[in-house]
This record gives sequence, structure tokens and C-alpha cells, in this order.
Amino acid sequence: MLTVTAHGPDTALPPLVIAPGLFGSGRNWGVIAKNLSKERRVLALDLRNHGDSFWDESHTYPDMAADIAQVIEAEGRACDMLGHSMGGKAAMMLALTHPGLVDRLVVADIAPIAYSHGATHEGLIDAMQGLKIDDLTSRTEADRRLAETVRDKGTRAFLLQSLELRDGPVRWKLNLAALKANLPAILGWPDLPAEAQPFAGPSLFLSGALSNYLQAEAHEKIRALFPHADFQVIEGAGHWLHAERPRQVEAAIAAFLARQL
Repeated sequence: MLTVTAHGPDTALPPLVIAPGLFGSGRNWGVIAKNLSKERRVLALDLRNHGDSFWDESHTYPDMAADIAQVIEAEGRACDMLGHSMGGKAAMMLALTHPGLVDRLVVADIAPIAYSHGATHEGLIDAMQGLKIDDLTSRTEADRRLAETVRDKGTRAFLLQSLELRDGPVRWKLNLAALKANLPAILGWPDLPAEAQPFAGPSLFLSGALSNYLQAEAHEKIRALFPHADFQVIEGAGHWLHAERPRQVEAAIAAFLARQL
């Protein structure tokens, strides 16, 4: 099963399950998860081929939805679901194909459409694969080396959270080969299986005002699959809205989950 970091005690409220985006892990959502766990149990996931979860050659949205379903089934009751970017697509697939497992859905800065950012993501994978890591002893030196191919400091800081420097040989806690091979599937949106149905529960689609991932023209496609969707823009945030405006994102999620069904 996926690696799960649990925050907070069980309560009468449905647990909240968090699915991070590409190159991310449950630890990226640690502070938000901890704060939201004051009201409910929060489960932050490492998706397959990420963090401490298992590696597999396949990395499709039906795969990821099935992985998350296993976690929720182990909880023994339906959960609220939050997913960012790739994790948001996995969360949508789960809600469309396993509706009995999801009470409410929050999707952060992604739509159920195909994207054309392949060259950017492949470049980041190439940079990580090309980084000399066998003799690294500090994150500062790793950052200096990675800066030769990844210019943006924030992007480097995010990627380097997945570089394991402490326990055993230095390694990436990402299955970079599998992620690169599956990039078309990750950036795409598959044909839905015959059993898929529009999600009848409440859903919230958050977008970063400075991001181009979730545009107004995608709202019609979203509402066809999620007829009760609400949309909210996080001002001053780009695609990694939870890192750039964490308190605003946290407040939006908390307010949505607090609404009466």
C-alpha cells in the first residue's frame, strides 16, 4: 500500500486524504495537513514512484486511483479527497470511478484535460538524472550543482526535497525512469472507463491566479464531470499554490469542508 503520513486523531468527521503532485510527497503538505488535522484526521500520501511508496513501471491515473482507493478502504469509511496537479487528476479519477469512497473533492490547479508541458517536465527529470550525487554530503552543494541546469531557485528547492542525503547512499526518492517513460500519460487525461459516472458530491477547484493550468475555458469540461463544482482563485499564487500561499489555500479548503452537506 502507499506510504501514508497520518495527522491528528480520528474524529466523527470524514478523514481528509491528500494526493500530491508530480515530484511531490506527503511531506510537502505537512504544515497544511497538521493545521487541518485540528478538526479531522488527515492522511498525506506518497503516490507510487514518489517518496517512500513503492516503485512500479506503470504510472497511469487508473493505477493511482486504485492505489488511493486501497488506502481509503483500509480506513473503513468514505473520505474527503484533496489532490494537487497530478494528484488532482488521480483524485478526479477516483471520484469518477469509486464514488462511494469520496464525500467531497478538492482539486488544486489542474483540470481533466491533456497538457503540453512535456518538455519542461522532461527537462527537470533529465536534470535530476544528470546530477552527480554519489559524493554529495550537503543540500547546499546539491543546490549548487543543480543550478547549472535548473535556474529557478524555488524549483530546485522543491526538487531537492526528494533527494535522500541521510540514510544510506544518496539517492532520489523518485522513480525517475518510470516517471519519464510515463510522462505522456501523466500530462494527458485518459478515456474514462465505461463504469465512470459524473461525481455527485460537492467539489472545489482551486486555481493560482498566476498559473495557466486551470483556465476558464476548462470549466465546462469540469462541470460535465463534476456538476456541483465551485471555483476559487488564490491571488498571488502560481501552480504550486500550496507552497506560495499556504494560509490562503488552507483557509479555502477548511471553509469548503466546513460547509453543511
